[in-house]
Amino acid sequence: MSEVKKIATRESYGNALAELGAEYPNLVVLDADLAGATKTGVFKKAFPDRHIDCGIAEGNMMGVAAGLSTAGKIPFASTFAMFAAGRAFEQVRNSIGYPHMNVKIGATHAGISVGEDGASHQCNEDIALMRTIPGMVVINPADDVEAKAAVKAAIDYVGPVYLRFGRLAVPVINDPADYKFELGKGITLREGKDVTIIATGLEVSESLEAAKLLESDGISAEVINIHTIKPLDEELVVAAAKKTGKVVTVEEHSIIGGLGGAVAEVLAEKAPTKMLRIGVMDTFGESGPAKALIEKYGLDAKSIYEKVKAWL
Repeated sequence: MSEVKKIATRESYGNALAELGAEYPNLVVLDADLAGATKTGVFKKAFPDRHIDCGIAEGNMMGVAAGLSTAGKIPFASTFAMFAAGRAFEQVRNSIGYPHMNVKIGATHAGISVGEDGASHQCNEDIALMRTIPGMVVINPADDVEAKAAVKAAIDYVGPVYLRFGRLAVPVINDPADYKFELGKGITLREGKDVTIIATGLEVSESLEAAKLLESDGISAEVINIHTIKPLDEELVVAAAKKTGKVVTVEEHSIIGGLGGAVAEVLAEKAPTKMLRIGVMDTFGESGPAKALIEKYGLDAKSIYEKVKAWL
């Protein structure tokens, strides 16, 4: 059997920008001295006149991006999630969110899978932070195909968008030939009747593997991919909850304020359901190999399987 292809979504981000550069002449890319890491260097090589290195000044970069948007440009402000959502939060809120500027934020190296860079760079709070900004769209793609489609969708959407990308290479689970990205719409990847697993980002592929393990125990798990956390596909979430009566959320993010929080808010109001949230449990990360950290913090397929089985 051929090995599953794996690509980091930060690679997808850089490649998508370069591919779309010719189609959108008003597309400009900003970076904060991290073009090699965020992979926007690919765009810089193709369109050097439309790439701006703002230096290690993320707050200023957000202001520059906001200004460019008023001149008809579509700016992508790129840096690590910790710096985009964390360090520059005030500028994102006041210079981009408040005036509802047409700015896209490409946040790479999100979550605990940043690995050896440690807790200071492992941003497990960015989805929660960005969700609180009125009008901000928050997207967390699961693989290469979805990440590229998300960049295209962000360009076509008029308004602020936060795109979350990872450092770790993840399995390509979508077929580019028939994949369709719809902003605000989730995707049911696997039908089930005993429990619904709602996942986002790199946890989608892990949840699919966990569902296979559950099946071997006679447990039928439905798996839903939520790539757009805000606006959330409330209709799909509620329907899935009513179908199985049990919902598990899985994310490489704090269980506070992320996907789990978003789903819980909807279900509490529209379809009270038994829930289990799997994610980073109100703790900081640590330095170590990405895969080892995913396992230690209980975010790998085996851990998800064990947690869901025990909960059921």
